[in-house]
Amino acid sequence: MSRRRPLRLLADRIPRGSLSALVAVSRRPDLWRTALATVASVTPRRWWKRPPFLPLPDAAWMQFRLETAYGGDGRGPVRAEDLITYLEWRRKL
Repeated sequence: MSRRRPLRLLADRIPRGSLSALVAVSRRPDLWRTALATVASVTPRRWWKRPPFLPLPDAAWMQFRLETAYGGDGRGPVRAEDLITYLEWRRKL
């Protein structure tokens, strides 16, 4: 059984389109607080004890969310405009 490389493990956990979504949020300072609160709410406890040692949501949960949002196999891509709409909606709560 071969060991997976850390970058490959990370690539498996981050949906396609995430970088463009992060850039879109970075252009909206009014959503930064909401985005940070959202990240904190979906980050597993003690995330620093498990590879890839980043505050990423549970892979199965993320796949489920992407599958229910976009259909297919749940691998994305994440659409930047959908993330902005979601964060605007969360901010109003």
